[in-house]
Amino acid sequence: MRSAVASLTALSLLLASCGGGGGGSNGGGGPITVAPTPSPTPTPTPGCGLAARQSFAKAVIDEWYLFPSDVASGVNPASFSSVDAYIDALVAPARALGKDRFFTYITSIAEENAFFASGSSAGFGIRLTYDPAASQVVIAEAYEGAPAIAAGIDRSTRILAIGTTASNMRTIAAIVTAEGTQGITNALGPSDPGVTRILRIQDSAGTRDVTVTKADYSLDPISDRYGAKIITEGGRNYGYLNLRTFISSANPQLRAAFLNFRNQGVTDVIIDFRYNGGGLVSTAELMGDLMGDGRSGSLFSQTVFRPSKTAQNDEHRFAPTAESIAPTRIAFIGTGSTASASELVINSMLPYLGTNMTLVGSNTFGKPVGQIALDKAECDDRMRVVAFATANSTGAGDYYNGLAPKIANSCAAGDDLSLPLGDAREASVRAAIDFLANGSCTTRIADASVGPAAQGSNVRVLAEPEMLVPDRPSAAQRELPGLF
Repeated sequence: MRSAVASLTALSLLLASCGGGGGGSNGGGGPITVAPTPSPTPTPTPGCGLAARQSFAKAVIDEWYLFPSDVASGVNPASFSSVDAYIDALVAPARALGKDRFFTYITSIAEENAFFASGSSAGFGIRLTYDPAASQVVIAEAYEGAPAIAAGIDRSTRILAIGTTASNMRTIAAIVTAEGTQGITNALGPSDPGVTRILRIQDSAGTRDVTVTKADYSLDPISDRYGAKIITEGGRNYGYLNLRTFISSANPQLRAAFLNFRNQGVTDVIIDFRYNGGGLVSTAELMGDLMGDGRSGSLFSQTVFRPSKTAQNDEHRFAPTAESIAPTRIAFIGTGSTASASELVINSMLPYLGTNMTLVGSNTFGKPVGQIALDKAECDDRMRVVAFATANSTGAGDYYNGLAPKIANSCAAGDDLSLPLGDAREASVRAAIDFLANGSCTTRIADASVGPAAQGSNVRVLAEPEMLVPDRPSAAQRELPGLF
């Protein structure tokens, strides 16, 4: 049964990003978010000065923080020149214990609302990884309808140099030598429409310079190119679904994808979450429902608040729809960029599938906690604070070290950027199909060595691409690590 959380109007139930693929100290951390009841929410000091905003942040932490004994005492707000720095100091003890890996922060209400409604963002519309061996940036994914793909930039394209004019191009190697990987973010410029950069790129067509201008675009959460498809092999059909992020516009696409699976008699499914940093809990719950045929009323997931807020505890039970399937086997593809809502779905399906489920690729980020979101509207401030833990039907939810250790038959595999997503030849998709066909894995994630080549061993996989994440990511970058 829904608790009072479900009726809250301050914000939709959210589960957000963790990022984790690389970048600065704040490369991870978005919300698993529940909107708490408006009363007794803190009453911040009027105005939008630094002191008033800091007071608002502190009041939210004092009332809602999941780890109240791990909040620093005696922190003087006057010693900090920003709200972010003050929040960092308050929750530093919890971060030192690995409980709050930059999941508590302040962000923009308008920016977040735009993203969670339709994936609205401004930029080139690409996900970037950094290849330190080659000192190059490699595109992991490009979004339809965004500027980069219109300029011929897609998965596997390499960026060799960046400039604002043809005369001031700097190689990636020179940028990183001078400024570290954060320098790449700086060189690409702010995420504002109209920002133009010249990129020297390399792909199968050769090396060339292209001019790309950042623009507003809406992210398609399930790609029309490869996001939902049937892979037929050996006389069997496998459903493949690549969900980029959990936003509300994904819901009708998910329903359509699973209806197709149902109509095609698919019971073996590949769910590709490799770059999915999280998003809306309501969409995660819908995914559970769409894989819950025959499980109506069984417990999917639960959320637990601190002892003083137990009235907010919540659970979701499977509510199958006309599009739902009863999967026989599921292979989830994950990486260190797989977080939050993605992990909730994986963890929640584990009790029902056991050894008929696997995690393919590498270990996930590890975010079994969630945030509430409280707004200081006059300042466009949204305070996100870790306020609850998530668990599956057995109560298991302590996966701060990722989900791979919880899944006995996980399958180690690389993320082969040279092949399209959804391609049966791509390393992780190949391993997923093999598991679905045979029910076993060659190598568990925990047992795999990571290196540049197989070197004669069948237990060595390619290293996971390092996602580029700014020191202070935007709302969209928290949900989509590597987004620019």
